Amino acid sequence: MIYEIAGLRVEIANKHAYTTKFCGAYLSENQDLPAHLTASVTDAELQEEREASPGFSDGYIENICLYRSICRQIPTMRRFLLHASILECNGKAYAFLGRSGTGKSTHTKLWLRYVENTRVLNGDKPILEYCDGKFYAHGTPWQGKENWGYRGKAELCGLCFLEQAKVNEISKMSIGETSSRVFTQVLLPQDEENVLATLDLLDKLVESVPAYLLKCDISEDAVKCSFERLTGEAYAPKMKSED
Repeated sequence: MIYEIAGLRVEIANKHAYTTKFCGAYLSENQDLPAHLTASVTDAELQEEREASPGFSDGYIENICLYRSICRQIPTMRRFLLHASILECNGKAYAFLGRSGTGKSTHTKLWLRYVENTRVLNGDKPILEYCDGKFYAHGTPWQGKENWGYRGKAELCGLCFLEQAKVNEISKMSIGETSSRVFTQVLLPQDEENVLATLDLLDKLVESVPAYLLKCDISEDAVKCSFERLTGEAYAPKMKSED
């Protein structure tokens, strides 16, 4: 079956029904037009993932491998996977990044609670596209354990790396520091052409999208801190609905 993912027509050659249901919202209405790429999985890849992820069904294991296959092919098409939580606010996308346990999900929940016109474009594994000098974040079916996201895209206007702290403060990051941090949040392909394409896209990303380091707790003040620096707007909390 062919699916529309990040502006590409992707043929997914799955054997298990898990992925068919998982990607259902992205199914292309036109199955006759050719695909830009095909995602498939070898028996060896499945076995390797089974050993790395014991206790999961074959359908789930295949699904992981299929997305990896997609992401290893797309850099030459000016796209790549970024491990991040992407929030869309007033039509603009902001990426929250950090090592596991740094609070991406928690800070995402705080924005949803306190900031008007905010929703999650993708909670874990969005695809970024470079087009006409700008980066756009795309939703994908692979949305993380919270299953946050939708089928859509928005211009990426900021990167925000998170660190836990007792005092909330945010600072602009240098290109060098951003490069070293963002590199760990990207899936590198296996072939030279796509590796080089990925590195070129990362160079463009750190040069064109402002990046910040947010040291924060889990309070509303942390949201105010990140919101005002990322958007350039004054923070105003979401109006509470009347009972």
